[in-house]
Amino acid sequence: MRRLALAAVALAAGVVLAQERAIPPGELKSGSAFLGSDLRALQNDDFANPGMLWVERGEKLWSEPVGKKTLACASCHKDQSMRRIATSYPKIDKASGNLVNLEGRINLCRTGRMGAEPLRYESEELLALTAYVARQSLGAPIAARIDGAARAHFEAGRAAYHQRRGQMNLSCAHCHDAQWGKRLLSETISQGHPNAYPAYRMEWQTMGSLERRLRACLSGIRAEMLPYGSQEYLDLELFLAWRAQGLPIETPGVRR
Repeated sequence: MRRLALAAVALAAGVVLAQERAIPPGELKSGSAFLGSDLRALQNDDFANPGMLWVERGEKLWSEPVGKKTLACASCHKDQSMRRIATSYPKIDKASGNLVNLEGRINLCRTGRMGAEPLRYESEELLALTAYVARQSLGAPIAARIDGAARAHFEAGRAAYHQRRGQMNLSCAHCHDAQWGKRLLSETISQGHPNAYPAYRMEWQTMGSLERRLRACLSGIRAEMLPYGSQEYLDLELFLAWRAQGLPIETPGVRR
């Protein structure tokens, strides 16, 4: 009876969460769906996509020994497929109990297993390794979990997503839930999903992480930008991953 009760509670929670989605699963659209045909073709062409330069560099770094233990990522993972690994992040790190994104996971491996220094956010090396690992999950659906210890982070991320901020007094939801598909100057507002990151943005003329994109949004509404790796960003990343459940990984994406 207790198992049945727990199952009923879990099912009810799932129904509530499904009802809370501002965008029904059947209407989910990746950011690539809002691109012009030229940029969409650029993203889908492995030879032309500029983000593939970072993927190729990441592949080289994957096999490069570093740190006091002179280990490479491939030293541990050479016989382990990275397929679908990126689809579950952000997630709770079992050792520390902290929420980590893919960048955080890479740095935890470097510091804890390889005896190497952590890579700086937005550094070429961290973007390259993150892009390379995420690329192994190309086409696999996002499947982040929000149960257990992750639930509190999910709730915090949801609150952050709906919080009005900055001089323009706007939340993420004002654009990406209520106005997606509409025009903002020369651009079409997307649903704000994270499945293409790290991504190459034309306005940056380089690769950037999801957190860089979040900071750019905050700057756009004249709100305070937190440091990279801040807990609020991590919580928001988890909420965005849940919100994009089922969308395929597209890394490296190309965006305007």
